[in-house]
Amino acid sequence: MAKVITMLQTLRNHWKKTTVGICLVTWGGNWLYGKHCDNLLRRAACQEAQVWGNQIIPSNMQIKKATVFLNPAASKGKARTLFEKNAAPILHLSGLDVTVVKTDYEGQAKKLLELMENTDMIIIAGGDGTVQEVITGLLRRADEAAFSKIPIGFIPLGKTSTLSHTLYTKNDNQVQCITDATLSILRGETVQLDVLQIKGNKEQPVFAINGLRWGSYRDAGAKVSKYWYLGPLKIQAAHFFNTLKEWPQKHLASLTYLGPIPRPPEEPEQKISRPPLYIRLYKRLAYYWTPTPKEIPKEETPEAWNEIPLSALEFSVTTQNRNLDLKREEDFMNICIEADEISRGDYVKRGSQKMKDPHLCPEGSQCLQASKCVLQLPEDTEGSLAIDNEEHEAMTVEVKLLPRKLHFFCDARRKVEMLQGVS
Repeated sequence: MAKVITMLQTLRNHWKKTTVGICLVTWGGNWLYGKHCDNLLRRAACQEAQVWGNQIIPSNMQIKKATVFLNPAASKGKARTLFEKNAAPILHLSGLDVTVVKTDYEGQAKKLLELMENTDMIIIAGGDGTVQEVITGLLRRADEAAFSKIPIGFIPLGKTSTLSHTLYTKNDNQVQCITDATLSILRGETVQLDVLQIKGNKEQPVFAINGLRWGSYRDAGAKVSKYWYLGPLKIQAAHFFNTLKEWPQKHLASLTYLGPIPRPPEEPEQKISRPPLYIRLYKRLAYYWTPTPKEIPKEETPEAWNEIPLSALEFSVTTQNRNLDLKREEDFMNICIEADEISRGDYVKRGSQKMKDPHLCPEGSQCLQASKCVLQLPEDTEGSLAIDNEEHEAMTVEVKLLPRKLHFFCDARRKVEMLQGVS
């Protein structure tokens, strides 16, 4: 009893050290408990993957090949560790023939896609930039019509992983987010996503899953990292100092666009049985002896282009992939033209919202729906275009919607929500 009293007196006399010690022990306990929970998630995911790996493959079937494009520089250089610790064991235990391709520099994935041989699935391990590089390299191939049917998996490892909000349920635990995405690839549920084809005046076309931005908020957002020393105020500071450069900030251009196009009904593939030999011979003889009438070419109706001048604070073109509705009857991309009449205070406030949701279209903006558009910029235009959060030189571009172009693996629960039209 005396020892306990002595210990309590010591703790009371050194209450500052006692408080710090209790805080450290509490933090350390929570950290260890979090690590333990992460290990349980990894173990459960590996056990589920082992079920696929233990399945017997018939002798006339080949092992499925998976090509992984890993960007080790994503997530500030932590992507390689995250992949090897959380995703790689699941893929190997599932029985897939996994080939991991690690990119060393920006743009390498586009070149590697040109040399890629046949594979059963493509897996992108990185962020928005890696996704854009892979789909651009894939759709630039001469045989893109065949390769675009290969299902694509996405493992979110980057700082910005916008596509994960579409394909998977929201989860703040990074380990569970990675393991769930990897398991969704093995389960095989897919969804078709739209793609934007963006052509400039100089280079080959670039392809995007999310969209394109050009304007003041994009320029200010690119400078946020320069004010890192201001801590949580760096976003507000970047937008505030941007207002001192020029005000009001008007971006002048010209926009021509085509309206939405109706979505054709999806028809299931039907295998047509081959007719008997005597019917095939009869048809060939009838085709040979009967002269074929000349077809009269139909006059094509000119496309109804709309043209409007732009004077906007920001201009953006986005797909419907973020809030995907698989039951929609029209295919179109969303065009948002933000009014340039805004106060400095509202500009700074809205800039913070734009950092969280770059493709936010605020109230008072002009919203259009189009299947194709041309953004004509003046020759002396400065700044950059943001295509899926990647910077490109500002120039006149033609944006074309490729509806339901690529097949991405997704969580079955998210697909049910898309079929129900739940955003």
